[in-house]
Amino acid sequence: MQVTEIAFSVYPVTDLKRARAFYEGTLGLKPGMVYEGEGAGYIEYEIGPGVVAIGAGSQQLKTSVALEVADFDQAINELKQARAKFAVEPLDFPGCQMAAVFDPDGNTVTIHRRKS
Repeated sequence: MQVTEIAFSVYPVTDLKRARAFYEGTLGLKPGMVYEGEGAGYIEYEIGPGVVAIGAGSQQLKTSVALEVADFDQAINELKQARAKFAVEPLDFPGCQMAAVFDPDGNTVTIHRRKS
């Protein structure tokens, strides 16, 4: 697997409105992708080639890192061959592909590939 960069980091928050006031007002970050639903939300802030995200209302939104890979399918095959335990099975979105595995201590590591 060839990791090319950190794609994004996620921070869990308890109050999305308060967190957005800090990240957007205090830090001056501009929101990119925004999802706000019933009791949950996820906001991405693009910083150079990487992204810092905040999320609330989901057990999957824990502090984690996403690694950008050169070849998503190859990376997934290698993880399956190594018998990695998937926290999130491979997903295909309009702008990216992603999956998440557990490290030996139960932390999640997201495998990510941006689409052109």
